[in-house]
Amino acid sequence: MKEENGNIEVLASKREKAIVRTSIVGIATNLLLVGFKAFVGLLSNSIAVILDAVNNLSDALSSVVTIIGAKLGAKQPNKKHPLGYGRIEYLSSMIVAAIVLYAGITSAVESVKKIIWPEAADYSAVSLIIISVAIVVKLVLGQYVKRQGKKHNSGALVASGSDALFDAVLSASVLASAVVYLIWHVSLEAYVGVAISVFIIKAGIEMMIETVNDILGRRSDKEEVDRIKELICEEPGVRGAYDLITFNYGPNKNYASVHLELPDTMTVEEADKITRRVQTKVYQETGVILTGIGVYSHNTSDDEAAKIRNTVEETVMAHDWALQLHGFYADTESKTMRFDVVLSFDIDRAEAIGILTREVGELFPEYSLTVIPDIDA
Repeated sequence: MKEENGNIEVLASKREKAIVRTSIVGIATNLLLVGFKAFVGLLSNSIAVILDAVNNLSDALSSVVTIIGAKLGAKQPNKKHPLGYGRIEYLSSMIVAAIVLYAGITSAVESVKKIIWPEAADYSAVSLIIISVAIVVKLVLGQYVKRQGKKHNSGALVASGSDALFDAVLSASVLASAVVYLIWHVSLEAYVGVAISVFIIKAGIEMMIETVNDILGRRSDKEEVDRIKELICEEPGVRGAYDLITFNYGPNKNYASVHLELPDTMTVEEADKITRRVQTKVYQETGVILTGIGVYSHNTSDDEAAKIRNTVEETVMAHDWALQLHGFYADTESKTMRFDVVLSFDIDRAEAIGILTREVGELFPEYSLTVIPDIDA
């Protein structure tokens, strides 16, 4: 595991440097755009252009927060935080969302003021050229930042890149309102400012919701779960993989626990070898670290137990809210039976267990029954 930990640290270091480098490019570009747009906005007395400049300033500030988040998130684990500081990046993403939201609300207030107390704009050829150049720059910057964000699994960079692409669209709307004013002498810029503000606020809210979902914990990605189970079940002797729960401690820091169903004739030594092979295999193929592997015992030589399992499974799976039965084991000598049931969220867990215990108990009254409810994770 030392080699694996070393690989993780190297990848984390490269990822941090890439995020910082990309963010610095974003900061420099946005500050240049702020200067140009603020100059044009003040020169032409255009609230839409000035608000566009403010939006670029918030983008630059967001990149600063992203750098801080990446630096803090890359701190090495210690006794107080043994799984590292990766989740700090989610907090930095939340701060970025709050900055975007604040910029949107401020822009909306200023735009509404301009609608109530309008002022004529005065666009020059130079200002239109600068706005056009800004659109192209934002398109290039947005594509670059978003691509780097996806490459290095940085939610903050992906959000910043998407925001930059969206900014290009908003700047294009500002340019369009300027052209309309010059041709038809109809001032739309205050209304365009309101539209820009609405989109900025919407983007901020969506970013906030996305980050809150990351902090609360999401449902595991189905493709990844299926892939991990497939890798595990390739191991000779493994009858099934169940209860796979993933735990995220920041971008690229994924842990998981799982239950393996193994033959009841297998020794502890054999089970130990299998679990170690599974841990290594899953990490190498997916980057997910299995921190805990439990074991279910599978009846292999008791025909009566196999018949009981079939009957119980048929009874349990007759209910729509029973999604899966696993971990079944019946001891025909001691008359004990146990199994797990994955329950949907459509039924109360206590009610479901009560129903199953009653139904199975009526079929096998001589058995002591244990039914464990599992989450549809």
